[in-house]
Amino acid sequence: MGKPGQPKKVLLFIGTLFKEKEIYYTSIEFLRNLYGEILMESAPKEWKYSNYYTDELGSPIFRRFIFFKKLISEGDIADIKLQTNEIEIKLSINSKRMINLDPGYISLAKLVLATTKDYSHRIYLKNGIYGEVTLIYKKNSFIPHINTYKDYADKNYIELFNLARQIYKDLLYKNY
Repeated sequence: MGKPGQPKKVLLFIGTLFKEKEIYYTSIEFLRNLYGEILMESAPKEWKYSNYYTDELGSPIFRRFIFFKKLISEGDIADIKLQTNEIEIKLSINSKRMINLDPGYISLAKLVLATTKDYSHRIYLKNGIYGEVTLIYKKNSFIPHINTYKDYADKNYIELFNLARQIYKDLLYKNY
């Protein structure tokens, strides 16, 4: 019989989708106040994977990922999702979000996203939040599976997540 253990420390990141760069930079201030120093940010890249967010955010939509230096407990991700939802509400105009903030974490074995949407491949965490293993780490790289979002399966983003994993590994073992 296995014995319950403590949650692991993992690398927090926030995936952002936005149209207006000013909203992005405003959200950065909220996020820094909550999660501390930013370790790395991806460059903005136009997001053309679906029209799902166009009515709310407008177009063109840009994607950026923000990685934080302070490691979190795996168990914190549901609370973080609720906090990012509050930031989205604060930055909304006329009940429309101006930015989408999706928290997740990277461990040595996987990339996990937090979501409010239940589906067959997601597990309930708490307080209306589900967790989804979006990428798994195998043979020296993250790899997608059947339910992985198209942008998370993009070669360029896989390279970014592999880099973030290596930095996380260094943080774990060298205590930067």
